[in-house]
Amino acid sequence: MATESTVKWIDGNQFVGIPTSGHGVVIDADRTRNSGIGPMELLLLGLGGCTGTDVINVLRKKRENVTGLEIKIRGERASTAPTVYTEIHVHYVVYGGEIKEKSVQDAIHLSETKYCGAAAMLGKTAKMTFDYEIRQGMPEASGTNEGAPPE
Repeated sequence: MATESTVKWIDGNQFVGIPTSGHGVVIDADRTRNSGIGPMELLLLGLGGCTGTDVINVLRKKRENVTGLEIKIRGERASTAPTVYTEIHVHYVVYGGEIKEKSVQDAIHLSETKYCGAAAMLGKTAKMTFDYEIRQGMPEASGTNEGAPPE
């Protein structure tokens, strides 16, 4: 399956990226100006979206009562060019009611080893580690049930 993206230079180290979906994103490698997401930050967000989709889909298939998912990703980069990620830690916070620990473990394992292409690619240069916690109820930050599976 082929996809295509276009990245257009705007100014300095600022670009606008437009993928096949048409949803643009401002990319800015100049961290002093900081007018957009950094290119390497974008990789970590892609990883989070990829694995998050997998984990939610597996937990829904297992009929777990998931009300929220937060994924915190920390990346360590090489000190010399190219400054690739050398270590990436992914921490999942799964919210819901009476979610089985085994279901969460299975969902993360399947994402890590079978489904998430971003994890497979980044794992070629970085040591990848994963952990999780399960919390009852809703995520505190959102305070809503928006985006949660129907009850």
